[in-house]
Amino acid sequence: MKITNVEAIYVSQKVVRAQCDSGQDALIVKVSTDAGITGIGEVDSAPLAAKAVIEGPFSHTISTGLKHLLIGEDPFETERLWHKMYHRTIYSGRRGIGVHAMSGIDLALWDIKGKALGLPVWKLLGGGFQKQIRCYASSLFGATPKATGELAKRIRAKGFSAVKFGWVPMGTDAKTDVDLVRQARRGFGDDADVMIDAGLVWDARTAIQRAKAFAEFGIFWLEEPLPPDDYEGYAKLTAASPVHIAAGEQESGRQSFLDLMDKGRVDIAQVDLTRCGGFTEAMKIASLAADRGLKVANHGFSTYINVHAALHWLNAIPNALIAEFVVQENTSLREFLTKDHVRMKDGFLPVPDAPGLGLELNEEQVRKHRVA
Repeated sequence: MKITNVEAIYVSQKVVRAQCDSGQDALIVKVSTDAGITGIGEVDSAPLAAKAVIEGPFSHTISTGLKHLLIGEDPFETERLWHKMYHRTIYSGRRGIGVHAMSGIDLALWDIKGKALGLPVWKLLGGGFQKQIRCYASSLFGATPKATGELAKRIRAKGFSAVKFGWVPMGTDAKTDVDLVRQARRGFGDDADVMIDAGLVWDARTAIQRAKAFAEFGIFWLEEPLPPDDYEGYAKLTAASPVHIAAGEQESGRQSFLDLMDKGRVDIAQVDLTRCGGFTEAMKIASLAADRGLKVANHGFSTYINVHAALHWLNAIPNALIAEFVVQENTSLREFLTKDHVRMKDGFLPVPDAPGLGLELNEEQVRKHRVA
């Protein structure tokens, strides 16, 4: 079997709001083969920039479009192809968008392998730890603390046992910050888990103050309160915080996660399969976390391709904690792009058991929402 084409498809809903919500558009990756098997993946990044990384022309031997490195290659050789992509883009890649673009391709290659062998990806990865994975509903904060409390009630009524709220208006001032958490807890109830994603808004000293204030409400974790490169600040925060500190969605590749874990000393590493380097790299990151006694969770605020990839990965590692499941109310693109829709039942998500990633694109809807 040989790879015959690699395509990056940019899709978007009609209105993209000025909010921290990567589920409003998406970059879908399709890898085709001469055996008639097509694998799909996703890149959660700056979509058109990542598309250029994939489909751009040859520049020189260590800076070239990823597509040209893969035509004619065997899709089963995922480890070798990962290293080929990494080293042949090392001048312009290594971290960030270069690895993001590799992620979508890697997911598609594993999808091909699973389809060709008739096995789900988690089984190819050697997994089978869980039949279902506990999830939390992931949403942006409401516009006000009161609106957040009302939103929490609506989400709890759907049957979720855990919820996360994040970003604006967190960071406005101390009173608003605390009241957002108070109302989230009040609305969601005392017998369930509440996570808070601060959205990179504070310095270490302020984050320590907020972590201590939020502890009154028994939050499950405080996520990404600091800029991602402030590893020294993360170390100070984790040492002083009465609540768990989670981070990782801004990292790409295991070198970045080593900095976060060894310098930042976070409690929970959050890995996005569409940013970190795909399955090939995510398995290594999970092992590094396990060696340090750390739990991992996925990050995913985009499509069901990301969700399926995360469920395969979480089922293939021993230190999986919980799965993120986006429920953002004013984002709907994820409902159109795939024929398969992931649904929560009793606070859990089922592990896919169909070959490959276990879902298919809705080609008609992809064409309808395609921008480039």
